Amino acid sequence: MTKTTGVGRPRASGAAASKREARLAVLDAAGELFTGAGYAATTTRAIAERAGLRQASLYYHFPSKEDILAALLEDTVRPSLDVAGGLSAKFAPVGTRLWALAYADIHLLGSARHNLGALYLLPEISSPRLARFRAERAELKRVYGSLVAAAGVTAALQGIRTDLVFGLVESIAIVRRDQPDLDVEAHAVEGADSVLRLVGLGEPDAVLRGSARALLEG
Repeated sequence: MTKTTGVGRPRASGAAASKREARLAVLDAAGELFTGAGYAATTTRAIAERAGLRQASLYYHFPSKEDILAALLEDTVRPSLDVAGGLSAKFAPVGTRLWALAYADIHLLGSARHNLGALYLLPEISSPRLARFRAERAELKRVYGSLVAAAGVTAALQGIRTDLVFGLVESIAIVRRDQPDLDVEAHAVEGADSVLRLVGLGEPDAVLRGSARALLEG
């Protein structure tokens, strides 16, 4: 299972810790405000105040509000890319690897401190500053696509099935927005099960789920 990011929970010490703590405080404050008050309505002054910093100190770490948004969104994708990379190096049936990736990805978006996946719908997503986030998210989708193809989906349907799989995984952000107290574990299991059904790999059983979890823990 992927772990939530440590935003707001620094563990370093000394001068380096002070800088890291300030950066994490900014990200934590921005994540709370962006997902609560809204991105457009949130000012850098409000973020700095929530983080307990001077506005000038915030700009030392992030030159603009878009830079903060970019950092937050990139953190919603990179852990899943790391999981995908680890799974690609392991010998396991495609269904086991696909279940593991979907489960980990849903858990990441569902259990992070703030519901940052809901920010994917912002119009600012198309900004040039967020190009790296878009590229990393596209790479993650490509990994799903390769697993969909390996599952035996016909070439004519691979693009559509990949879109549906990716949309199903990311839908946790909308569910979480509407149901803040949702059971993330249950949603992740059912979501990963549904991904396998969607690509025609049948009904997952306890053995497959156990093997997939073992891949994530290994």
